[in-house]
Formats: sequence, structure tokens, C-alpha cells
Amino acid sequence: MSGLLDGFTFPGIPARVVFGAGTLGQVADEVRRLGRARALVLSTRNQAEDAEALAKSLGGLAAATFSDAEMHTPVDVTERAVAAYGEAGADCVVSLGGGSTIGLGKAIATRRGADQIAIPTTYAGSEMTDILGETAEGHKTTRRDASIRPETVVYDVDLTLGLPAQMTVTSSLNAIAHGIEALYAPDANPVTSLMAVDGIRAFRDGLPAVAQTPGDRIARARVLYGAWLCSVSLGYTTMSLHHKLAHVLGGSFGTPHAETHAILLPHTVGFNAAGTDRLAEVAEIFGGTVGGGLWDFAKDLGAPLRLSALGLTESDLDRAAGIAVQNSYANPRPLEEDDIRALLQAAWEGARPD
Repeated sequence: MSGLLDGFTFPGIPARVVFGAGTLGQVADEVRRLGRARALVLSTRNQAEDAEALAKSLGGLAAATFSDAEMHTPVDVTERAVAAYGEAGADCVVSLGGGSTIGLGKAIATRRGADQIAIPTTYAGSEMTDILGETAEGHKTTRRDASIRPETVVYDVDLTLGLPAQMTVTSSLNAIAHGIEALYAPDANPVTSLMAVDGIRAFRDGLPAVAQTPGDRIARARVLYGAWLCSVSLGYTTMSLHHKLAHVLGGSFGTPHAETHAILLPHTVGFNAAGTDRLAEVAEIFGGTVGGGLWDFAKDLGAPLRLSALGLTESDLDRAAGIAVQNSYANPRPLEEDDIRALLQAAWEGARPD
């Protein structure tokens, strides 16, 4: 606690959170609470029926639905969604789904000044952040702005009960990455660090039970709670090496978001653990070293372990390492292109980090 003498800044948590089971039924009240009356309901094509059902439950508060959200938030999709928002005369967005849908809601909100209600159905965790990653012409760019953060987030445990086991695991590892990067961020503070550690521990305790019994509502609630805590932690701190590499691989090579995070996580945090003392509690949570403990945890859950399984070639790793060092960013351990290339090679092979 001697670090307290150095001081810290905690900006507060402005987003309203409604957490529980059956909370989807409160969305209409939340729209009214924002003083809005015409919501554009967003989803991916796979969740179009759920979006239509939600719009029906909202009655006159629903202006229209748009169910073409895509992974990595392509700008051309956003442009179509913004047009749909205007044509419907909407005054807010309601995003039902995972990171793809919530990302689209953020993209509309920052362009149109719209209020947002996010309803996450995975554990990806972007709903509590002011971060927007967008893809155009094979490149993913990331920016932060207060207009990007949703005004309200509705967490409904019941919406996660049907989440497939593999997606549950990869989405959760994605969320754990948020919490870990928040711990060694240059602008970390005691409040977000407490939330990050508690969130990571909630995943450690709840995820094995969910993987074994997907319908376990108590375990699902624990995991969703962990996702919220880790999302808040990342939402108020700076991203580092892990998220940089995930964005490079997703934006430039089209790798699936959650799987990419899951595979990279043991390697990126294992690398950074040598440059910081802020991961001691994570090592204790998972046992042994940070990288090795996380790799064992992921393996036991049946998570993907190799970037090669996502279709990446070794030559892709050369290009990815080059892209990753084009811009400087905060990281607890100095790194060079050769360091990143070696890290990616280990992740490509699926080797256990020491």
C-alpha cells in the first residue's frame, strides 16, 4: 500500500447497471428513464429473432430493428446502421448481443449522439467501456471517447444460459484479459484493481462449473458478475500489449475475436509478468506462474490454444509483429519486434508459457 503515497485518480463509474435474472423485462423502463421514445434494436443475424422479440416487448418504444451487426465493427455496416437509425426516426439504440452488436451500438451512438442501452449476452465485456474498435480496408483502429460508453447496461443471467460451452469459455477468457490488463495499466488505481482481482477470481470459481453444467444459474451469475467487474476495470484504464495484438490479428487477418483473446492471453500476460509486480494475485488465483497457470486453466476448460488453428500462417506472424510495433503504446515491459514475433510463434504452436 506504500504506492498510495504516489496518489491516483478514480474517475467514477457513470454507467447505470441493472443486474439480475429476468432483467430483460426492465428494458422498456430504462428507455423511458433516459427520456427516449424510439429505440433502434440491434443484433447480429444469428440473434435476429431475439431482437424482434425484444422490439415486440417494447411496443411503441421500438422504432425498428437492425440485425446486420458483424465482428470487428466494419465501417460499411455502421454506415448502413446509421442510415437505418435516421430513417426510423430513432432517438436511442438498444444493443442485444455480444461484442459485435454492442460495438455497432457504440459506433452509432458516437456518430449520432444517441443514448445507448446495452444488453450483453456473452462475457466479452465491451459494454462498460468507452472503447470502440472499427475495421476498414483490412485495418482495425481503436479510439476512446465519452460518447462511446453506453448510458445503461442490463445484465440478465437468463440470457446467458443458452450460450454454447465453447463460446462461454472463450468469451470468459476475453473478459479475464480485460481485468489483467487493467492491473498493470499505467493509470490503474486501487478501486479498479480490486474489481479486476475480484472479477478474475469469480471466473476462476464459476467457469469450471458452467463448463460442466451450462444451466447452472448460480455459476452463470458468478461468471456474469466477473464479466461486469473486468469490463469496468478496463473501461477506466489503458490497454496494453494483449489488446494491441488481439486487434492486429482480428483487424488485419480476420481472426475471431474471443478465440484470439483466449489463445493470446497466457502468452501476453506471461511475457508482461516479468516486467511488473502487479500480477502476484493473478498467479495465486491460478496457481504457479501467471502464464502457465492461465494456460492450464484454459486447457482444462477445452479452450483453443493455437493460433494456427485459426488459419494463421507463420508468414502472417511476421507481418503481425511488424504491424504491432508501428505505433507506441503503454506496456509494463519494454518490447521489440523480435519479442512480439517470438510470443506469437509460441501462441501459434500452442506451447505452454513458463
